[in-house]
Amino acid sequence: MKLKICGMKYPDNILKVGSLLPDYMGFIFWEKSSRYFDGIIPTLPGSIKKVGVFVNETLSIIIEKVLKHDLQAVQLHGKESVDFIEVLRRQLPKDIEIIKVFSIQDEFDFSALKPFEDFCDYFLFDTKGKLPGGNGTTFDWKVLENYPSTKSFFLSGGIGLEELEAVKEITKTNLPVYAIDVNSKFEIEPGLKNINDIRTIRELSLSKNKK
Repeated sequence: MKLKICGMKYPDNILKVGSLLPDYMGFIFWEKSSRYFDGIIPTLPGSIKKVGVFVNETLSIIIEKVLKHDLQAVQLHGKESVDFIEVLRRQLPKDIEIIKVFSIQDEFDFSALKPFEDFCDYFLFDTKGKLPGGNGTTFDWKVLENYPSTKSFFLSGGIGLEELEAVKEITKTNLPVYAIDVNSKFEIEPGLKNINDIRTIRELSLSKNKK
């Protein structure tokens, strides 16, 4: 099980989290977010994939940010169409991963995923809320029992230390959970992560990888 720490903002904190070697680190390039990143990403260990998070952004700006920050993945958190993602896929370097986010509340029509499968490397399931992400609430993971695809996905939405037992249980199922994505419940303030809490969940993800 991979671990993604999203919503990174402050250079010193980025380096401290980076020292714990999460698999992915997310930087939000949506200006309305309290975790909006507008700086220079400090040098991180090569094993960490840097993810740019975008909300209904233009192709040119996404590509500009990918090149400027040497991103390894693009996370699309808006209402991006299949056609948009198909064009983006053609314009991005081939090794850049595309993660498409779908927000869930109490139910979800999984047939909506099918057209995206050929152009995304992963899906990400988050909780539907007032903001595109970082709302700090979980959705009913039982909805995922109806997941019809074999494409691996990131599990997100209000995951904190109190959800660790539930995370352990869902990783025992046949669902293709590739990674967990954490953000607001591991923060001291928006964008500033609690290092001790991050260390705890990193140890969990490592223990799952060894099994």
